[in-house]
Amino acid sequence: MDPISIHVNGRSVTRASEPRTHLADFLRDELRLTGTHLGCEHGVCGACTVLVDGQPTRSCITFAVACDGREVTTIEGYDDDAAMRLLRQAFTRHHALQCGFCTPGMLATSRDIVLRLPDADEARVRLELSGNLCRCTGYQGIVDAILDVLQQQRDAPDAQFERLRQRLSAPRTAAVTRPDATLPAEPPAPSPARAAASDAAGIADMAEVDPVAMAKAKAKGNAIEVHFDVPHPIDRVWAFMGDLPAVASCLPGATIDSHEGEKVKGTIAIKFGPMSAAFAGAARLERDDAARRAVLRGAGQDSLSKSRTQGDITYRLEALSADSTRVHVDMIYALQGPLAQFSRSGLVKDFVRRMVADFGHQISRRLSGQAGPIDGAPPTMSMAGMMWSVLWNRIRGWFGAKPRS
Repeated sequence: MDPISIHVNGRSVTRASEPRTHLADFLRDELRLTGTHLGCEHGVCGACTVLVDGQPTRSCITFAVACDGREVTTIEGYDDDAAMRLLRQAFTRHHALQCGFCTPGMLATSRDIVLRLPDADEARVRLELSGNLCRCTGYQGIVDAILDVLQQQRDAPDAQFERLRQRLSAPRTAAVTRPDATLPAEPPAPSPARAAASDAAGIADMAEVDPVAMAKAKAKGNAIEVHFDVPHPIDRVWAFMGDLPAVASCLPGATIDSHEGEKVKGTIAIKFGPMSAAFAGAARLERDDAARRAVLRGAGQDSLSKSRTQGDITYRLEALSADSTRVHVDMIYALQGPLAQFSRSGLVKDFVRRMVADFGHQISRRLSGQAGPIDGAPPTMSMAGMMWSVLWNRIRGWFGAKPRS
């Protein structure tokens, strides 16, 4: 174990820490700062939220070693904080807590809202709070408390409060380095052309899928086999499936930025309630014309959460009749990072099956000469309606009813 130094609540602490130790465990077990609560330990509920360099951070999915040399503020460190003083008073006034388990994380997020969004209305406050779960209050008291503090600042601005806002919006500088560290010479800034080439090379590298990761993903059950039928001859379907821009137009949220031979670069955007992600990456298509079989291998990364995904999608065409084709799809996928928590449920497989079925429906429309679902800029793929359909089909299945397609 290597020692790490973190500035916690205004004082510097140095402790030995395992690389796998999360910040929440480090704070609670090593420093006895038990006001940081652990709930889901998947980064979902928000109870563990603390500030790292002034930014709300899920301490249950942040490694302690990643905070070496940085400033961490927990619920115990707000004694002289003007924003937190007003929030605590407002929380008491509006009865914004009951059991109190979510309150430390809720206060950290609320502080970020009142400092960063001075003009926020109720709808925006609720959106910003969507990453913090409370099982007691129904949120109304919490929302009222935040709106109360915002209104106080509009009516009678507090000087210390305003200085916190200015500090939050000021450009951030590099963090503290260790005293014994030797600073390397600063490399020259790359030219725009070189930077663009570097970015292009980075995205191109994403197309190379790690076979070890794929084997682990398959062993964990991250594999899905589905099929859909298209009422068109196999030769026509095969030709269409080789036209990647046309195929992408059948998948809402998918855009292709460049297409050269068997390689393609693009983005797919998804939205699930308040959560959104845009995975930018690259893929390589390998087609076997004789067997009517193809493999699309690719990987991408979400710019916001830094979550990374990679996978293989194999599709094979089977002629059911002269005018009907079945497309068999086998998928193996791996997801790493904060969004990986959303890949653990059995609902995900049902969701993907529904998504593939809709994708096949759009292909049938395109081959029939009907207008595609996308006119101009592609919309973000909204999972809410599709997930509701999946849940409804499961409920129907429990009562013996046939699922709706």
